[in-house]
Amino acid sequence: MIDFMITIWAIADLHLSFGTKGKEMDIFGAAWKDHAAKIAADWDARVASDDLVLIPGDISWAMTLEEALPDLEWLGARPGTKVIIRGNHDYWWGSISKVRAALPQSVFAIQNDSFFAHGVAIGGARLWDSPEYNFSPYIEVVERGPFQEGPKPGTITQDDKKIFERELGRLSASLQAMNKEARIKIVMTHYPPISALLDDSIVSAMLEAAHIQYVVFGHLHSLKKEMPPFGEKNGLVYALTSCDFLGFKLLKVAEVP
Repeated sequence: MIDFMITIWAIADLHLSFGTKGKEMDIFGAAWKDHAAKIAADWDARVASDDLVLIPGDISWAMTLEEALPDLEWLGARPGTKVIIRGNHDYWWGSISKVRAALPQSVFAIQNDSFFAHGVAIGGARLWDSPEYNFSPYIEVVERGPFQEGPKPGTITQDDKKIFERELGRLSASLQAMNKEARIKIVMTHYPPISALLDDSIVSAMLEAAHIQYVVFGHLHSLKKEMPPFGEKNGLVYALTSCDFLGFKLLKVAEVP
């Protein structure tokens, strides 16, 4: 008889700004107004203290670790054990040792390593724009003040390719560090690891070889209605978890007895 169950949740792109001014997300539309309060209300109502919550990057708009502290404290105040990776807008994320020293007790950061609890192994890496695919056809470009949301103009640059290659190395290190005896293996990436149509990619091959069952990611916003919802391929579930895509509610990824 099962009398204890751990739930694994995910939500990306929190874009918190409790320690910074002028970075409120409602500049992108009414749906973003008080978005942190919306997320907190859903989170606090559904997540148990023993649950795991995965946050695949873009946590805070802060430019420095000190500015990010109110946002990290907000995370720490939410129930569950939180596991985070860096997103492309997490400029405050510098030395991993300093980041970890500043994190609340219930928040854990992954960088070139992995996390293990309750039989669940979690790995991850930020990734970057991939030369294999792009999401421009699925995104409505929105420009508001200091922000721009939407695909980058032009093609992938040589610098982009170098960053992507470096991120592949970081993902490989994380996959190798994952507990081999885990009942469930999950990877977080900030950038999508596969195309919208689930065509095979360099990253999808790495994930399949490592027997990953779920990958959660974010980064994409302002999606058109015709955006394919990702899904399952070769036994691996690909889930987009950008908070606005989820209606500012956490996605239930899996349950673990």
